[in-house]
Amino acid sequence: MSTSTVLIAGAGPTGLALACGLRAAGIRVRVVDKAPGPATTSRALGLQPRGSEVLDRLGALDDLPQRSVPIRRVVTHVDGEPLARLDVGGRTRLVTRPGLLISQAEVEARLRHRLAALGAEVEWGRELLAADQDGEGATVRLTDGQTRADWLVGCDGAHSRVRKAAGIDFPGVAVIERFLLADVRADLPLPRDTVSVWLRADRMIGVFPLPGTDVWRLMAPAPAGAGDDLDADAVPTALIEVLRSETGLTEATVRQVLWTSMFRIHRRLASAYRHGRILLGGDAAHIHSPFGGQGLNTGLGDAENLAWKLALVATGGAHDALLDTYQAERRPVAREVLESTSAMTRLVVGRTRPARAVRDHLFVPLMNRPLVQRLIWEKSSQLKVGYRRGPLAPGPLPSLATPRPRPGDRVPDLECDREDGSRTRLHAELGPRWALLAPAARTDLTAVARHRLGEENTAALIPADGGKRALLVRPDGHLAWSGTSPATLDRWLTRVLGNGRVR
Repeated sequence: MSTSTVLIAGAGPTGLALACGLRAAGIRVRVVDKAPGPATTSRALGLQPRGSEVLDRLGALDDLPQRSVPIRRVVTHVDGEPLARLDVGGRTRLVTRPGLLISQAEVEARLRHRLAALGAEVEWGRELLAADQDGEGATVRLTDGQTRADWLVGCDGAHSRVRKAAGIDFPGVAVIERFLLADVRADLPLPRDTVSVWLRADRMIGVFPLPGTDVWRLMAPAPAGAGDDLDADAVPTALIEVLRSETGLTEATVRQVLWTSMFRIHRRLASAYRHGRILLGGDAAHIHSPFGGQGLNTGLGDAENLAWKLALVATGGAHDALLDTYQAERRPVAREVLESTSAMTRLVVGRTRPARAVRDHLFVPLMNRPLVQRLIWEKSSQLKVGYRRGPLAPGPLPSLATPRPRPGDRVPDLECDREDGSRTRLHAELGPRWALLAPAARTDLTAVARHRLGEENTAALIPADGGKRALLVRPDGHLAWSGTSPATLDRWLTRVLGNGRVR
């Protein structure tokens, strides 16, 4: 029977990002997927700034920004009139990257390329049939035989067999019955840097520009009375009818249909992210409305958070209780995404008259205000995600006088110097590694961090703006600890990691 340190079921963005993070940390990984080969359809589209940042730290961003469609605005029409122009993608103090429209298939291709460079390949056509675990690992039955792993991670989607094998509940409800979407080549007199939305009573249609020559995505609720057996040819026909009737684009011509889908929007959240030696990530742990483009990015965040923790446990650098902080930090993020995207879906679709009144006369007009635009853009970027209330943030909640960033916060991509004097940026030094930002003279702090986390796993950096306070930054870019005392740093590391040391 073959063995591996970590077996990952599912070669979507979450599973691939987790595998890249683990391999970069030197962990043996197998990735299996029941599909015969990589998916070619676009599926998820939005790569938010946080998602781009995660891919960048993994070394997998590559040329995705150049191959994507940068979105500058969302124009919302009500009863045929353009009532709101929501500017997105601009630089703010928090957000320095644009939002990107790029096919999920492209994101997965870049992650597979990075994984191959790290010495691992996806094993296609290997479906996970069953799994059982004991105190030492998991025994997994695949279509071609049985294998053993120290840890099993289910990144195998909404119908996850790993989740079912672990006995983890997946409660939830349908948010709306059915949606139609189609990716098409079409002649549409619409700007290619704009997402266009039309709302009228309980009808809506969204039009998204996609990479490629005149490629667009059309998305709308299924017509009343449409059954589950609506065939693939009927989907674009229904969408084109809605497009022409609601937008006034009567001359819109669709030259080619690239992909169609009809799906139900569900809201579900796993009752736990870990059971013993089995963990969950991405759609296996949470599914929600695609409104706001948060799904793919939330899965990437799961993967990065879990990767550094599982790598420490697998190398003996931390006790396995560290893995419980994965659920404690990431499940609240998913819960908030579920709540916000569900509320947005109900508001936009407007199933009731009061909801439509709020949408048309309050919510849509408010989107023209610069403050509201900045708040929406920064919220959707996921760069405000933090773990200040999580179990790894030391001590009581900070006061207003506590300097920022605070433990649990994402640390900005600061300019700093390496030990050899060369200039770099903080996030370029992260990924599998931690970073200690401290004045050059504070070698005592660097020695403590490297003693516990490993020489090669800890970048010693000098902040370009000086500063008296040292910052220990986690591999996922969040502040772990700040202070000036080596003894305090050592106590924090002992509390979080136990007495282990990276081998």
